[in-house]
Formats: sequence, structure tokens, C-alpha cells
Amino acid sequence: MDSDSKPSFIERLTSLLLREPEDREQLLEILHSAYERNLMDADALTIIEGALAASDTRVTDVMIPRAQMDVIDVDDPLDEIVKTVIEAAHSRFPVVDGDRDNALGILLAKDLLRIHTEENFDLRDWLRPAVFIPESKRLNVLLREFRVSRNHMAIVVNEYGGVAGLVTIEDVLEQIVGDIEDEYDFDEAHDNIRQDSTGRYRVKARTEIEDFNEAFATTFSDEEFDTVGGLVLRQLGRVPKRNEVVDIAGMRFQVLRADSRRLYTLLVDPPKPQTGAGETA
Repeated sequence: MDSDSKPSFIERLTSLLLREPEDREQLLEILHSAYERNLMDADALTIIEGALAASDTRVTDVMIPRAQMDVIDVDDPLDEIVKTVIEAAHSRFPVVDGDRDNALGILLAKDLLRIHTEENFDLRDWLRPAVFIPESKRLNVLLREFRVSRNHMAIVVNEYGGVAGLVTIEDVLEQIVGDIEDEYDFDEAHDNIRQDSTGRYRVKARTEIEDFNEAFATTFSDEEFDTVGGLVLRQLGRVPKRNEVVDIAGMRFQVLRADSRRLYTLLVDPPKPQTGAGETA
């Protein structure tokens, strides 16, 4: 068989990429075609799509809302500040003066290691300048500004000058580097629980406990939490990291996607069949 009769990998990739797309939709079609032909992996496709979407995504779509911000008051005593930092487990905190609209600056958690006593302690001496940005700023622009200024957090303000929320560089990057399975294995409107080729189930964290119980014949209570994500968060007492595993009532939950504040997707092993007294598992 003539080895030249088959196009090489480079030729196949070139033929795909040299098709000049007329718009972004056609570009995405070419990229998906390359992915389906195994010319690029899922992670590469996700990153490219996320980078393209960043130019259309505004800060208001990804920011942590004002009500959910973990802030420190400038007049808080040192022991209370330390307690807040430990419980929230963030690396940076907005510091306010009485009201969230009056943001004075940013406290880096690592700076607390340099404070040994409460004597003559003034939090204002330890603040880094705060960066304020409008809700309408696009993520690609913000990411470029973060890189140039080396800032990792910005306070988001609304058109009236009030604080609307905050955004970190991690929030921006997570919009670019996502989980390919979340984007294509799930429909936004339904299919919260999907079985994959391995027999395991991909479950959205927002799936209601009642629906989860019905799907897996489990009896988890929905009195303290409404969703599967709430169940996992309650078990761990914190937001888990990606790939972290937790066993609850004999079921194995693996975190597929999560960021520093939210849990998105879980990989769940189906319940193991009960074995008889004389059988071994």
C-alpha cells in the first residue's frame, strides 16, 4: 500500500485549519471537527473555546456578588481578623470601613504571618491598594490588566459607584479552563444525571436531592440541604477541590469541577449491590 495515498497527520490538521471560517460559529465547527478526529484533546478544545468566549463575557457574569463577599472591617480586632481568614480560607480579603460600599483596600492573608501582637495594631498599615472596575468590563481585557498590574483581585462597582461584587484572577481563568464534559455531556435545561461509558454517573451539583434519591434509590434527607452539592459540602464542611473523593452512605462522590467558592459537577459511582452474609464483596 502506498504510504503517500493517506494524508499525514500534519496534512489532515492543515486541511482543517486552512478552511477560512467566515464567523466564530464556523471556527468552532472546525475546532470541534478537529477534536472529533482526535487532532486535539478535550482540554485544548475547552481552553480555546473559553478564550474565545472571554471576549464576550462581562465581569458581572462571573463576579462574586456583594452579598457573598467575605470582607473584613478595618476596625475588627486582630483575633477576629485571623478567625475570619482561617474560616474563609481565601488569600485576599477586601477591607471596608463600616459599609461594603466603602472599600479601603485589600488584605493579603500572608501578611498576617508578619503580625505578632495586637499592640498598636492598625489594619490600615497593612492594606494593599484596591482596584475598582466596572461591571461591563470584558474578561479578556480584565485578564490582560491583571497580568500587567500583577493584581489578583478587583472590586466591581455599578453605575452608581456602589460595590456590586468582586472578581479574582482565578474566577477569570476558570471561565477559560473549564471541564469539557460539563459543556458537552450536559444540556443546560435538563439531564442533570448522565451515565458515561464507564458506567459511572456525571451529576450536576445543583441536582435536587429528591431527583438524586429517585435515580439511585437512596434516602438522603433534603431537610438541611436541597441539592447534591449541598450534601457533599455538608459532609466535608468546605468547598472540595477538583478530583477530591468523599464517601457518603456507601456511595463514592468524586469532584469533577469546582472552584474556590462553588461546586459544579460530580462523578458518582452507582451503589454497590448488597452481598449476603456468606458472600465476600
